[in-house]
Amino acid sequence: MNHFEYRNGEMFAEGVALKRIAQEVGTPAYIYSLATLKRHFKVFDQAFAKARHIVCFSVKANSNLALLRAFAKEGSGFDIVSEGELFRALKVGADPRKIVFSGVGKKRQEIEYALKSGILMFNVESEEELFALDEIAAGIGKKAPISLRVNPDVDPQTHPYISTGMKKAKFGVDIKKSLETYRKAVSLKNVEVVGVDCHIGSQLTSVTPFVDALAKVREYLDRVLAGEMKKEGAQIRYLDLGGGLGINYHDETPPLPDEYAKAIIQGLEGLDITLILEPGRVIVGNAGILLTEVQYIKETDTKKFIIVDGGMNDLIRPALYGSYQAIQPVIENNADKVVADVVGPICESGDFFAKDREIARPKRGDLLAVMSAGAYGFTMASNYNSHPKPPEVLVDGDQYYIVRRRESLDDLINGETIPASLQ
Repeated sequence: MNHFEYRNGEMFAEGVALKRIAQEVGTPAYIYSLATLKRHFKVFDQAFAKARHIVCFSVKANSNLALLRAFAKEGSGFDIVSEGELFRALKVGADPRKIVFSGVGKKRQEIEYALKSGILMFNVESEEELFALDEIAAGIGKKAPISLRVNPDVDPQTHPYISTGMKKAKFGVDIKKSLETYRKAVSLKNVEVVGVDCHIGSQLTSVTPFVDALAKVREYLDRVLAGEMKKEGAQIRYLDLGGGLGINYHDETPPLPDEYAKAIIQGLEGLDITLILEPGRVIVGNAGILLTEVQYIKETDTKKFIIVDGGMNDLIRPALYGSYQAIQPVIENNADKVVADVVGPICESGDFFAKDREIARPKRGDLLAVMSAGAYGFTMASNYNSHPKPPEVLVDGDQYYIVRRRESLDDLINGETIPASLQ
């Protein structure tokens, strides 16, 4: 459910007409619904009410401060993958003891920052990272709480670019070889083993891969860590199952949070552990849209093109993944349907939001809403072709707030200099 709906043929975000936002803020622009964000978070969190758990919103999905603050006020923790994301989380008042640091390439300065901030744990992705954590923690007089990310080699049945739990992925340690890594971790003076982590991918539309992965991890916990490693001093208190629950972009039928939670909780029955969950897309994906304006209609002998002012620099998912984003007119249009490519102004043939899409024929100046753009939209935006990044707007009831202003031309060159030799 989301709060983008038509009223008398015009699309609204909660109580605000999108046409009004376009007139006052301009296009392209990202629009988020606060009511949708809060509802999605609560539904997900409440689905796990029967289990001891911490929901850590995945900051990489959407890192706007206003959204992060909204989640922090709901009691959310945060899953981060960089010092920048840690900075953002702390900036909005996040509890450091609800912050988990994931990612394969943590730098020394990032690790030091996280240790000094007192985060809950690091999800360790390799033995070299483990030894680096021990060394860095010793250097600043800290002890690093760690969870080893085990790779269960489960096919998540999703796009290969967002599949993270198979042997060929760069993420995690082979579950069959990880016991030895845990032994090494326990032997280190400046590392504390507190958890196990497993994350298999993103945009999963079936519970089955989650259940398969959990079965492997549960066997691992029951037969290995609860026995042999416990004797060696490991106290596994947390099981981080990552995120990955998908949303409906087109014709997918992903499981609802209740169904997902029921399967996970059943798989954990009898296990005395705190569950860490890292939802991202499922919370914010359908809570945001990209608002864009039609610039031109172009027809050739073989193709029709609807050229809009938003491009792959604003929303790269269709170009990067070939993903589907629904596109709806802001003012309902009874014109004849045409089959066309919806493309942007970027000088790349890969710059498109839709290919061969049947759509009511728009005219120049019409507004289109690219739906389900709340996750991995603005966070992946760039200044390619020297386009300023779009603003982000948060709608709350009948009010809206610009929570990130549109970049200016001066912003494009901020930080750049011309050396004296070229003056």
